[in-house]
Amino acid sequence: MYHAHFGLAESPFGITPNPAFFYSGNTRGEILDALLYAVTHGEGIIKVTGEVGSGKTMLCRMLESQLPPRVEAIYLVNPSLGPDEVLFAIAGEMQLATAGKRTDEVLRLLHGELIDKHANGLQVVLLVEEAQAMPLATLEQIRLLTNLETAHDKLLQIVLFGQPELDASLNLPQMRQLKERITHSFAVPLMAAELIPDFLACRLGAAGHRGPALFDADAVRGIAAVSQGIVRRINILADKAMLAAYADDAAVVQGRHVQAAVRDSAFGRGPRWNRRRALAAGAGALLLGGAACWAVLERAAPAPAAPPDRPLQACLDASRAWLRSTPEQHLALQIMVMPAANRAAIEAFLRDTRAAIGLQQVHAYPLRVDGAAHFAIAYGSFRSAHQAEAVQAMLSEQGGYRPQIRSVAAIRDEVRQSGAGDVW
Repeated sequence: MYHAHFGLAESPFGITPNPAFFYSGNTRGEILDALLYAVTHGEGIIKVTGEVGSGKTMLCRMLESQLPPRVEAIYLVNPSLGPDEVLFAIAGEMQLATAGKRTDEVLRLLHGELIDKHANGLQVVLLVEEAQAMPLATLEQIRLLTNLETAHDKLLQIVLFGQPELDASLNLPQMRQLKERITHSFAVPLMAAELIPDFLACRLGAAGHRGPALFDADAVRGIAAVSQGIVRRINILADKAMLAAYADDAAVVQGRHVQAAVRDSAFGRGPRWNRRRALAAGAGALLLGGAACWAVLERAAPAPAAPPDRPLQACLDASRAWLRSTPEQHLALQIMVMPAANRAAIEAFLRDTRAAIGLQQVHAYPLRVDGAAHFAIAYGSFRSAHQAEAVQAMLSEQGGYRPQIRSVAAIRDEVRQSGAGDVW
């Protein structure tokens, strides 16, 4: 639409990851180089974490595009597979015939194929996306695949890409064997505000722009404030702002054009519109949308009334009773894990959630991540995986994030391991 107006050959701010638009600043280039080194040198399991929209998928695509010809990349993009299903999915990616075969037969097929490739000088790397949403049993099955090896080499390299919640899963006692197999961990940072002009220029240059900056200082400040460094949001805002400037017949994108883009964006509520508000709004939109949603929820007794400025303590008190009395096979959706030092942000999130849907189905519990005190927030109390997965899918569609399904038994173990079980 606005391509000719700004002298562009194509859209510069599409949200589909395109290696041609890769930005190597803000440590992205360094992370990519380290990933290439680790994969090509057979360095065990590799983990890459980052917030939603931070650029993990772009790194995954760049890694695949720059691997040498002797390294074959296969993808695992469905995080909800069970431990047996994941073997069939990997075999399918390797184009192996699995129809009518048992799980152990598929595993032998995989082993044989990997040995053949190794004998021919080829290496296979499995790229796993949305790893934070995988059932723990599936993650354990993937770990077991690293046991496929020769006397000197691993037959399968694995790279896990996931949101920060993946770290919470890996810190569970039952996941310590997988955690110990991870030889390299990388965190994709949010985009620093001072780098946004360079990022915009990089994307515009890749789309064919030649000339002075297209975004003025006010426009850049607006994008930085609302996007909060999330690359996907930067791209969405920049694209909409350029459309507004084109409609205005302006040669430069200005602050008023970004304001128009903000008003037209789902997250466009100003600088204070952040992830905790998006989560609350998504849950509110889902659960207030109709009676069909309530049909899959467990009704619970109302939580104790919280003081206006201290909903976390009331939520902790109610959640303690919920954990003690709820059958261990019941499930909940873990929607966030935040450091205890961010208590004010957690309180604010709970206030937003209380205003949207109430706190009757919201649970809070303490845990430790890498030795540091954290609070986890979970939602619901579901009798079956079918119920939990239905709400997980709806929340994913409404809120743009995919919460992790956790059993009450796993949450109890996590609280106990955190050292909070006796005093919480």
